[in-house]
Amino acid sequence: MHIHACKQAGIDLLITGTYRCAADQNKLYAQGRTTPGHVVTNAKAGESLHQYRVAYDVVPLRDGKPVWGTTTPEDKQLWQAVGELGLEQGLEWAGDWTSFKEFPHFQYTGGLTLADFKAGRRPHEPHEALV
Repeated sequence: MHIHACKQAGIDLLITGTYRCAADQNKLYAQGRTTPGHVVTNAKAGESLHQYRVAYDVVPLRDGKPVWGTTTPEDKQLWQAVGELGLEQGLEWAGDWTSFKEFPHFQYTGGLTLADFKAGRRPHEPHEALV
């Protein structure tokens, strides 16, 4: 419903990431550490909610082009709107995190912790909020 809520608000979103296997998560974790690039995650394999199919990443589009950063007031306002719409749908938005802000990242845990997911538990609520 997050994507639909954004569309209704006049914001086009592009989904840039959903499920990640362990190998892909470790490759992403290595970026900026042992491989070139910027650090984009603090989660190794098994520690990302992407692996449990309850997280996704997006980028808003302006005039058909992705708005990756928040360097201008307009960009910040756009990302804030995307984040607020996700929160209204019951999602957690990593743009609100204090230690590792990640504006593109949304997740739905249904109140479960990473340890719960590792133990095989899954949220009981429907996943409509994710699409």
